[in-house]
Amino acid sequence: MNRFLHRVAAEIAAHLDATSEEVAAWLEFPPDSALGDIALPCFRLAKTLRQAPQAIAAQLAGKLGANALFTAEAAGPYLNVRLPRSAAWQEILAQIAADDAFFTTPRGGGQTVAIDLSSPNIAKPFSMGHLRSTVIGTAVANILASDGYRVLRINHLGDWGTQFGKIIVAYRRFGDEAKVRADPIQELNALYVRFHDEAALDPALDDEARAAFKSLEDGDADSLALWRWIVRVSLEEFQRTYAMLGTQFDHLLGESFYNDKMPDVVQELTDKRLLTKSDGAEVVMLDDEGLPPCLIRRSDGATLYPTRDLAAALYRRDALGADRLLYVVGAEQRLHFQQVFAVLARMGRAFAANCAHVAFGMMLMDGKKMSTRKGQVVRLQDVLEEAVSRARAIIAEKNPGLPGADRTARDIGVGAVVFNDLKTNRLHDVDFTMDTALAFEGETGPYVQYAHARACSVLRKAGLLTATDGSPDRGVADRGGPDGSPAELDDASWELAKLLGRYADIRLRAADEADPSLIAKHALDIGQAFNRFYHDCPILSAQEPVRSLRLSLTDATRLTLRAALGLLGVAQPTEI
Repeated sequence: MNRFLHRVAAEIAAHLDATSEEVAAWLEFPPDSALGDIALPCFRLAKTLRQAPQAIAAQLAGKLGANALFTAEAAGPYLNVRLPRSAAWQEILAQIAADDAFFTTPRGGGQTVAIDLSSPNIAKPFSMGHLRSTVIGTAVANILASDGYRVLRINHLGDWGTQFGKIIVAYRRFGDEAKVRADPIQELNALYVRFHDEAALDPALDDEARAAFKSLEDGDADSLALWRWIVRVSLEEFQRTYAMLGTQFDHLLGESFYNDKMPDVVQELTDKRLLTKSDGAEVVMLDDEGLPPCLIRRSDGATLYPTRDLAAALYRRDALGADRLLYVVGAEQRLHFQQVFAVLARMGRAFAANCAHVAFGMMLMDGKKMSTRKGQVVRLQDVLEEAVSRARAIIAEKNPGLPGADRTARDIGVGAVVFNDLKTNRLHDVDFTMDTALAFEGETGPYVQYAHARACSVLRKAGLLTATDGSPDRGVADRGGPDGSPAELDDASWELAKLLGRYADIRLRAADEADPSLIAKHALDIGQAFNRFYHDCPILSAQEPVRSLRLSLTDATRLTLRAALGLLGVAQPTEI
């Protein structure tokens, strides 16, 4: 479909003062195929052409009516285009079969993109609150890799900062070594919560915590030993969760990694006369950017988040060779990254223009925000394990003899949690409920996984697919689909073919907007269209050439859903 769309755009652009790229961006897809396959709303042209949208649509229809590539007609302010089904679906299937051009693109040209993602805080539970950064960042990394970029996945662990002064003070005042050793994360988080409760009654504790962190920065042996132990036990627990998610990193670099690099940042800012004294602290003034001052060093000499992020940015550019820097961090940090990018630009670092904050909304549980300070934490590991357990029970009821049921339950349970997040526009909040996420009907991961498995089942019954372990068997599409038969597609087959053909453009939009929800929603649309096709159009019992046509569409669906789920970091079971 994408090639046809661009040809349609080029033909329309020839009759307008616009480029084919501009027209392609204006084109829409009618919700009812009776209206056509592609539509151009003419409202935006009314001002420049000084005509009513209805008149513009009618004139374009007259000019394009005899076009050999498609037919065009006016419907009020819309120009509706119908494609030749027989030619279009065969080209769509040919594109999918030649998947080097359909599922991957070289636009990145090998440029390196460093993606800051996940970034949980040491000594705190890996909560549902960190799911969004982890799965959005992973999906964005996969999407950009499919677009020709070299991607560096960086886990910027929260292993430094004033919270460690709080934990050290709490441990020394209230801690029980035996309890902490028995359950490190749970007890350390409890101490962190208690610190805030106690500090509300005794504000002097905050001063003590700042002094404790300063001693850590200054290299106090006892403080460093306690800190190293806290980091080690935290990473051990985090890794269990990453293993379940299938998340991997190219670099595991905590904030502490940049301790010896921050003095150079401060020195450069000093040399370039960018630092200003403010109440004893050192800041970079950003008034002309409409931003508050960026705090670089406190009055006691301690560094802050901006200092570390500046050091990290310079390291990723200079040492890791990154051309672009992306930060998959909650929307509440918008101001912070505006300041950091502005300071980088003032330092004369041209790559600041290639830095972007990939913001996202909050994760809610039953409509409520979680807070580690108040102890309102839901461990991600617990959620994943419950999802897998529920998926296992569903499989035992629906398909008790399924081979590899434990692996499939894990794929479905974890996939349900991941997909539930990624189907939502990343800027919106996500309210997680287990029952909704695990449903096999509706806008869920299991629904798309089941559509993929159903396509695999049809192909196995046809003797065209033998793999049952998710290996990349090419099936029908590898042979180019039907043999050029002129058989016309019925409506259900045509709707499915059109959605499959749009996948390549959707993937590129997802890369440009760093929004995996575009792919997740399109996968849902494909799954729904395939299920309608499956119920309305007999596949295995159909006569040739219709049987081959429908098998080819089934295989193209399998390949496209597998690619989409793979980019999202969701498993693709071949049997459920």
